[in-house]
Amino acid sequence: MMHLLAMMHLLAMMHLLATDPNAHLGGLLSFHRVWGYLVITGNGLAGLWALVANYRVQLRTRALWWFTFLVEAAIFVQVASGLGLVAGEHAKPLAFHPFYGFFAVVLVGFLFAYRRQLFARRFLLYGYGGLFLMGVGIRALLTAHA
Repeated sequence: MMHLLAMMHLLAMMHLLATDPNAHLGGLLSFHRVWGYLVITGNGLAGLWALVANYRVQLRTRALWWFTFLVEAAIFVQVASGLGLVAGEHAKPLAFHPFYGFFAVVLVGFLFAYRRQLFARRFLLYGYGGLFLMGVGIRALLTAHA
C-alpha cells in the first residue's frame, strides 16, 4: 500500500514538473513573488509622494527620501533573488521577465546620476521615476505569468 502511495505521489510530482518547470523552487520563488509586489507598490507610493511633494512643501521631508531609497534598494534585492533562482535553482525565466529587472536597475542608476543636474526638479524626477519603476515592475509581473 505504501509503495502505491509513493508511486502516485511521484507520478503527481512528475506531472506538476512537466506542466510548470519552476514548480520545484519553493521558498525563494515565493519570496521573489511577494517581494515583487512590495517593489511595485512601494515605488508607486514613493512616486506619488514625490509628485505631490513637488506642489506641497510640507510633504518635502527626509522621510520621503528614506522611503524612496528603501523601495529603490528593494529592486536590487528583487533582481538578486531572481538571479539566485536562475543561477542557484536553475529556474527557467519566461519571456522578457529578466530584462525588466535589469532595466529597473539601470533606471535607478539613471535617476541617481541625474539627481544633481535636475536638482530644482528633483521631486518631479523621482515622482515620475517612481511611477515608471512601478510600471516596469507591473510589466515584469505580467511577463512572469505569460
